[in-house]
Amino acid sequence: MDQRISFVTLAVADLDATRAFYLDGLGWRAELDVPGEVLMIRAGAQLVLSLWDAGAFEREVGPIVRGDGVAPITLAHNVPHRAEVDEVLAVAAAAGAEVAPAEDRDWGGYTGYFADPDGFRWEIAWNPGPIGRLVLGEEQ
Repeated sequence: MDQRISFVTLAVADLDATRAFYLDGLGWRAELDVPGEVLMIRAGAQLVLSLWDAGAFEREVGPIVRGDGVAPITLAHNVPHRAEVDEVLAVAAAAGAEVAPAEDRDWGGYTGYFADPDGFRWEIAWNPGPIGRLVLGEEQ
């Protein structure tokens, strides 16, 4: 098996609200948009973020675990400059996201979080280390 991820699929409660957040709010562009079913957004050279209506997701994959708390997954968007963390968080806030302000982290980076309409947490990160350079395509 090749070492790669092709799709990240998230089940969403309200696909219209999700579409408005990602396309109108964040300014992203859909690769495939099937109202009432799925919204697919290119998230990398060979990576698609698939936002799937929860009912359709459950019919194919199985019951969704529900309950209080944060979903046990985060998505990350790394930026090359520290100031961009706050800029991206401001865009997310303007789009209606719940935002946790950025902070300096013990490991040397600077990160903050926002939640999309379904509560999925996005980490916005400036990572000055080797992994940060790797994900930005700057590895040496």
